[in-house]
Amino acid sequence: MTEATGIVGEFLSLKENTDAELLAMQCGDFYEFFDEDAEIVADELDLKVSKKSSHGSSYPMAGVPVDDLTPYLKALVERGYRVAVADQYETDSGHAREIVRVVTPGTLLETTDADAQYLAAVVDGSRSGAGSSGADADYGLAFADVTTGRFLVAEADDSDDALTELYRFDPVEVLPGPDARTDDDLLNAVRERIGATLTLHETEAFAPKRADHAVREQFGTETVERLSVGEPTVAAAGAILDYVEETGAGVLASMTRIQAHHGDDHVTLDATTQRNLELTETMQGEREGSLFRTIDHTETSAGGRLLKEWLQRPRRSLETLEQRQESVAALSTAALARDELRDELGEAYDLARLASKATHGSADARDLLSVRDTLAVLPTLAEIIQSNPDLAESPLAEIVDRPDREAAADLRETLAEALAEDPPSTVTQGGLLTRGYDPELDEVIERHEEVREWLDTLAEREKRQYNLSHVTVDRNKTDGYYIQVGKSAADGVPDHYEEIKTLKNSKRFTTDELEEKEREILRLEEQRGDLEYELFEELREEVAERAELLQDVGRALATVDALASLATHAAENRWVQPNLHRGDRLAIDQGRHPVVEQTTEFVPNDVEMDEDRGFLVVTGPNMSGKSTYMRQVACIVLLAQIGSFVPAKDAEIGLVDGIFTRVGALDELAQGRSTFMVEMSELSNILHTATEDSLVILDEVGRGTATYDGISIAWAATEYLHNEVQAKTLFATHYHELTGLAEELPRVANVHVAADESDGDVTFLRTVRDGPTDRSYGIHVAGLAGVPDPVVDRSRTVLERLREEKAIEAKGGGSSEPVQTVFDLSSGQFRGSASADGGSPADDSGSEPDAGETVEPEAKDVLEDLESIDVNTTPPIELVSKVQELQERLED
Repeated sequence: MTEATGIVGEFLSLKENTDAELLAMQCGDFYEFFDEDAEIVADELDLKVSKKSSHGSSYPMAGVPVDDLTPYLKALVERGYRVAVADQYETDSGHAREIVRVVTPGTLLETTDADAQYLAAVVDGSRSGAGSSGADADYGLAFADVTTGRFLVAEADDSDDALTELYRFDPVEVLPGPDARTDDDLLNAVRERIGATLTLHETEAFAPKRADHAVREQFGTETVERLSVGEPTVAAAGAILDYVEETGAGVLASMTRIQAHHGDDHVTLDATTQRNLELTETMQGEREGSLFRTIDHTETSAGGRLLKEWLQRPRRSLETLEQRQESVAALSTAALARDELRDELGEAYDLARLASKATHGSADARDLLSVRDTLAVLPTLAEIIQSNPDLAESPLAEIVDRPDREAAADLRETLAEALAEDPPSTVTQGGLLTRGYDPELDEVIERHEEVREWLDTLAEREKRQYNLSHVTVDRNKTDGYYIQVGKSAADGVPDHYEEIKTLKNSKRFTTDELEEKEREILRLEEQRGDLEYELFEELREEVAERAELLQDVGRALATVDALASLATHAAENRWVQPNLHRGDRLAIDQGRHPVVEQTTEFVPNDVEMDEDRGFLVVTGPNMSGKSTYMRQVACIVLLAQIGSFVPAKDAEIGLVDGIFTRVGALDELAQGRSTFMVEMSELSNILHTATEDSLVILDEVGRGTATYDGISIAWAATEYLHNEVQAKTLFATHYHELTGLAEELPRVANVHVAADESDGDVTFLRTVRDGPTDRSYGIHVAGLAGVPDPVVDRSRTVLERLREEKAIEAKGGGSSEPVQTVFDLSSGQFRGSASADGGSPADDSGSEPDAGETVEPEAKDVLEDLESIDVNTTPPIELVSKVQELQERLED
């Protein structure tokens, strides 16, 4: 194909100089896509494809109006495309274009999603030896939300911890550092579990010295020193700053502060726990039914983001939590004041995102009006709080006083004096500013209105002066301003009328005076547009310079909104204020699951744990509610540690430093990991990470392998958690053998979910009582699930013989009669049977085994090795490995 020239050639030349997959190039009033880009965009966005000729060749072309680019851009970026945007500008020789930004998932400003849109970077410093100056963390992470200017850094000890931080912030785009790019497990998890776009940014941006300089330039040397983070973290932060600048997002000015998310004051919630407790989405990936969606009654998008952040990062600071509790308590009882606050918050816009748009230069007059109106919400909230004695004495009064109220009022007044009440959607056509804002602009507007009035009254004057009928004055792009006269009266027009066009029923004329007025009004319109735009840019720049103030006000509004949301839910659902302390006691009276209680009539349950009763073995029937019971305990503790009230009649909660859960494996099978391997990996993480101040929830351990292996693992894990970790633990199990540990280990206690059986019918009571259960009622559940009656009936027969310690005969084998073999429970094998009704199993020769038979030497060696193992000091995983080795030796 011949090389393209003209607009197509310019497009292809620009495309060669960007690494973006698509290019949107401004051509007048449209952004156009050419060649392969046009076909991709047309297919993705259902646009019509036309043809553009260039130097004898034809190229596909698709376009969108300039004012409509944003939704199309957002749709393309959400589909994973990097889109370069080339804007048009005037030159002495005509038009030219240049790429002004590259839009990626993490740098998309134009979003309607209320959630944070984090861009993340992760650096693996373990291979380079660049650890943290503080806790020797190997991984450094940085997170920036370009829509709000929020900038955070964090550290992680290993890739699992790094993944937990990434899962918590849920970034839309991740920049892996040079070494992290070779960690396939981490990158696959980012793609599959987080769904983020992975972008390989230039390696130089992660260079320690370059990154350190960028971070200090952006946030100040003293600020960076106070962070006390290591080289990998600074490298991650510097790479994000470089990426944001390179893509042309233009929002660096809105990134006014950098904050470190140290783990000392936060509860550890790994990715598995967040998923198992369904904090922000259900196991099926739905937002509806999550804990966040249940308690979210916020009125603003910023308030919703803050509440979600609280859920994902609970606190350990008793002072902070008690302050939040005081606010929630005051708001929950002051119903009228709370409703007033929420009504006012409903009028607020997202100040952090508006500040980011102002610094980017994309905020229009309506955005600045939103800033003005939202700044007015702050003093109104303060008045409502001060007018209610309970609210005035709560921390809410201090929250609304944190921003510089005087500076906020000054900016609000400036915007009120400057902006027209109903400005146009574009910023170049005039009508943005009010009269009296600028004297020079007022003169131009006054003269423009005089000429406008002359034009508006011209038709009537011409009718009267020349006795004409059917006269109108109008304007279009082709003819400019014209006087239109009906054909019946056209012959009577005065001589100075100059005909410019003949239509079917009328003629169009112009005059020297009309042309002069046309030139004047066009000049005035251009002058007014240029002057207004210049003044508006100054106003927008003033707002951009106050980005930190807007963020402060926005944070205060979001905090009040989040607290009011918690209070609203507490008041509507009879939640109570928990008593928080730093001790070991965890006592919940009539606790309920915060989500499940919304959809069903819930049976409340108690939990009692302390220094002497720190490990509960939970048994009970299948489907009876063991999992719900344990998760509700975890959710109640978590809610308490965000400052919320909790679903219970009363609650006393000792603060925990981490919540760990092992519930199940849903999505890992698709990733090639067996259920048992996932189970063991999660167990290993808990045993290595949990402390004596943690809460551990184990919903079955060892079920993914052979029975004796499973019991061994569960037994050893129980001993290790009890003796070494000493965390508060709830362990649901079907291995009733574990209930015997309550007699041996001082902190272990048994509880069970009760069931009532009468005349063969079983009723699950959903009530947790002390002591172990004696049955699991699995066969009853099988019947409820629709398993065929012959199978259920046969199961009951087998179960009865097992309970009576009788042999079980195997039916089938191609014969109409039962096969005379029995299942020997002690050996786990079928053997020949001397009696199908409970006789002793026969050996292969048909003779009875000798009761005095001695143990073989090889078996004796195994027993001696087994006896030498110290189960109290051997790590669980090593213990499992030794047990497996001993079993293999026995089989040999």
